[in-house]
Amino acid sequence: MSSAPSLGGALAAGCALAAGLSLHGALHRNSPVFGRVISRLPGGARTVALTFDDGPNPDATPRILDVLAHEGAPATFFILGRHAERWPGLVKRAGDEGHCLANHGYHHRKLHLRSPSYVRRDLELGTSAIVRASGREPGLFRAPHGFRSPWVSAIAHSLGQRVVGWSLGVWDSARPGVDAIVERTLAGVRPGSIVLLHDGDGYDPDGDRLQTADALPGIIQGLRRAGYTLLALPAA
Repeated sequence: MSSAPSLGGALAAGCALAAGLSLHGALHRNSPVFGRVISRLPGGARTVALTFDDGPNPDATPRILDVLAHEGAPATFFILGRHAERWPGLVKRAGDEGHCLANHGYHHRKLHLRSPSYVRRDLELGTSAIVRASGREPGLFRAPHGFRSPWVSAIAHSLGQRVVGWSLGVWDSARPGVDAIVERTLAGVRPGSIVLLHDGDGYDPDGDRLQTADALPGIIQGLRRAGYTLLALPAA
């Protein structure tokens, strides 16, 4: 009797591998399966990018912008289109103060199970809201929760937007306390890290993100004491 695997077994193994790759591509924020993702800053220098998702928010975003201005620190804001429509002045302020404005879509729906037409519409609406508020075209896109499908990256690229993941998430959206947010960031950061923080709530326009705002001075000062330089993500 032959010891070679059966055709059926080989097909089953191939299907399992394909399913595993698809799952990784859909759910892992930095997976290259569905296209290249920017997951860290280039080079080996002690640089860090602070990024903020889901804003703007009428309480947290102004305080975060105040801290960034006081510290002379640039950041990147992945803006949610429907929130930009409610508070366009905050989007404009962030752009005018030199921060990178990036697209986070419009509705904050998980995109890995959405149709190509839905994804395109969501990204286009998010882009339009940013442009109307700030006069600036976003050159970067981050999918809500980092979830993607085979066509998400292609659609983003067709709009002139590169896809961004993140190196370090500290779960500040769970509101673990100011000290915990600071400690998780400083303990987890590495040269080239892209740090995921939140200045808004993707599901509640008025959601509380003040812990993140209050943690920001400690994060910036701690990073600088450790010899890090803060950078905004390159928009092009």
